[in-house]
Amino acid sequence: MEKGATAAFSYEHYINRELSWLEFNQRVLDEALSPTNPPFERMRFLAIAFSNLDEFFMVRVATLWEQVDAGINRLDIAGMTPRQQLAAITARVRVMMEGMYEVLRKEVLPVLGRAGIHILAMKNLSPDQKKYVDRYFEEQVYPVLTPMAVDSRRPFPLILNRSLNLGLLIDEGEWAEPSFATVQVPSGLSRVIPIPGEGTCFVLLEHVIARNIDKLFPGRKVMCTHAYRITRNADLPLDEYDTADLLEEMEKKLHQRRWGFAVRLEIDSRADRRLVKVLEDALELEGGDAYPINGPINPDFLDILYKLPGCEHLKYPPYYPSQIELGEEESMFDRIRSGDLLLYHPYDSFDSVVRFVRQAARDPRVLAIKQTLYRVSGDSPIIGALVEAAEAGKQVTVLLELKARFDEANNIHWSRRLERAGAHVIYGMAGLKTHSKITLVVRNEDGDICRYVHLGTGNYNDVTARIYTDHGLFTCDPVMGADASAFFNMLTGYSDMPAMNKLSCAPEGMRDTFMRLIEREAENARAGNKAEIFAKMNSLVDEGIIAALYRASEAGVRIRLIVRGICCLRPGIEGVSQNIEVRSIVGRYLEHSRIYLFHNGGEPELYLSSADWMTRNLDRRVELLFPVEQQALRDKAWQVLKMQWKDNVKARKLESDGTYYPVSGGDAKPFNNQEELMRLHGEERKG
Repeated sequence: MEKGATAAFSYEHYINRELSWLEFNQRVLDEALSPTNPPFERMRFLAIAFSNLDEFFMVRVATLWEQVDAGINRLDIAGMTPRQQLAAITARVRVMMEGMYEVLRKEVLPVLGRAGIHILAMKNLSPDQKKYVDRYFEEQVYPVLTPMAVDSRRPFPLILNRSLNLGLLIDEGEWAEPSFATVQVPSGLSRVIPIPGEGTCFVLLEHVIARNIDKLFPGRKVMCTHAYRITRNADLPLDEYDTADLLEEMEKKLHQRRWGFAVRLEIDSRADRRLVKVLEDALELEGGDAYPINGPINPDFLDILYKLPGCEHLKYPPYYPSQIELGEEESMFDRIRSGDLLLYHPYDSFDSVVRFVRQAARDPRVLAIKQTLYRVSGDSPIIGALVEAAEAGKQVTVLLELKARFDEANNIHWSRRLERAGAHVIYGMAGLKTHSKITLVVRNEDGDICRYVHLGTGNYNDVTARIYTDHGLFTCDPVMGADASAFFNMLTGYSDMPAMNKLSCAPEGMRDTFMRLIEREAENARAGNKAEIFAKMNSLVDEGIIAALYRASEAGVRIRLIVRGICCLRPGIEGVSQNIEVRSIVGRYLEHSRIYLFHNGGEPELYLSSADWMTRNLDRRVELLFPVEQQALRDKAWQVLKMQWKDNVKARKLESDGTYYPVSGGDAKPFNNQEELMRLHGEERKG
């Protein structure tokens, strides 16, 4: 069992992590079914569900297969071996994928059709449209294609991770087995091809190639042609301790991601069984790893359709976030000196954070800027401001985490740009991912050194800040400033994790802080006093934290948890978790902020953090937990929790059997917390 767990709780008191994640993806899929969402947003939720499942296989399923191959039979938090988890995942994913394609066929495509947007099958094209498609193939597609035959002289080719391909069987005569060939659908060409027709009409690129496949194999009889795609292990094993240059080693590893072992085969459900067998054998897949698909494999073309011009009326109405208004001569530093600021993105604009870094870059009194970066956008204004500051001669120090999964290439690009500008760039700490979100600006004010700090629950990413809900705190509190300096000195030097006054840092200290805060509520409950924990996070996985919550529940602490994604805690078990309620919210915005509120005998303490209650966050990452001390700001964050708990439109309640059900509103008026927050912030703007 994990750190902090006790023998008092058995395996049946926990939910398997992977199955819990699949239920989260089901909640995303449910949004594609919801008629309350605009047509294009339903399409987008479906695309997100497909993308989520890809990453799940590349990382989580791949990890389980590595354990099986290594002969590891260790039981997980719910008492399942890796092999048992894979069997349960396969069964659940088969049902889920059937449901996803049913949503595509029966919900999303018909909704698009009613909006005048059509994805046409070849059999439904008019003669003129077929001529257009064939001409397009000859002029635009044929020159790019590379047919790959497989025989004694030509081994089975390497198939790129997540690439779309066409598999073929070619007739070799009455007395020979058919041979196999494959053609990769070019990723450099658009997946959807516009064609003349009533409304906005498209055909899929793979269908155009399949229609003309004989032109790639002249003189041979193609028996069948079917689309397929494989998903490979994309986790990057990295020996950080024996690597002289982490940046160079990460660049090498990124190339290997395309060739990891296969964990899933998606193939046309109509495919000849002989074709499926060839692929299973060549990829060394077990039978359960092949998923028959009734529809277009990997409908990533939905993202292309979402960006079609002139379709804004089919999306959510635009939302304009609140801005911090500054006086003509006022700076962000002036505003922060007048009192801490708490922002809630996307309802409050992320532009305030960009403005803070940009003003620091241009202010002659600013001596140094230090920042941690995990995921940034492709054209990051934050990076631009840091480059400007470094080129102006300021001391700029950036910890840019190279190990941020699937953002490694982007971060390598930005690290080189910062280094060229003269910034000091650190690539992370050996054995740990730096996931904290903190900016420190050191400013000379009339001979005194003043430290301004921004702490956040989400990334310094101006793009995701428009769709992720996250909190950010601005402060010039001298104690927090001193803590921030100690934290950055630890990151850049050889010092141990520092002792802090107000901030708490993982992997040293944060777990103990949470355990102490939970136990304090339990002690208050045992003494007959009111005791309560109200927390919001992305995932709840850590066995030690869950066991502590169970003990607090047994003591009589009321515990309310808003957990968007994975939750391994089983609520409502008599004698264990009867005082615990868990809800999840999936809506227009991705709920991403982490808020932890403890009643503390009537003197509430509220914390924000970059960390979820996951073992990786508490033990294997550099994270920060910080208090919200000013009463007005604490009330503001507390109000967010109360509004989310009141949600009876997008909220789902977790039952003790691991299933989720809509929160019953009874006779209450429907309440969507995200819409209400947009309305309230809109009123503030008007005011």
